[in-house]
Amino acid sequence: QVQLVESGGGLVQAGGSLRLSCAASRNIFSINTMGWYRQAPGKQRELVAVIGSGGSRDYADSVKGRFTISRDNTKNTVYLQMNSLKPEDTAVYFCKATLVDVVGVGREYWGQGTQVTVSS
Repeated sequence: QVQLVESGGGLVQAGGSLRLSCAASRNIFSINTMGWYRQAPGKQRELVAVIGSGGSRDYADSVKGRFTISRDNTKNTVYLQMNSLKPEDTAVYFCKATLVDVVGVGREYWGQGTQVTVSS
């Protein structure tokens, strides 16, 4: 069973920085797209940033210039560097990976989520 394990969330003051990590493991053949989504209380889950297998990136307008997504294909890990954090960035952040497992099945997997809280 494929697993995505996130880490790096926490409490930070406005203007501060955090770095999230998400490692995919077990029975992976290849990974296509990896990304970060977030869900604030009472709101729908939204895309934050996504990175393709070749390194192409896309960001939500609200985080452009502040957040940077990257990946290490040797470690099956995606990162989200978050700078100049604002209280409105407070949410549970989820990692998602679109991949093919060792038996050839392609699908999306989600991590369990990590809380990011930005105080004003």
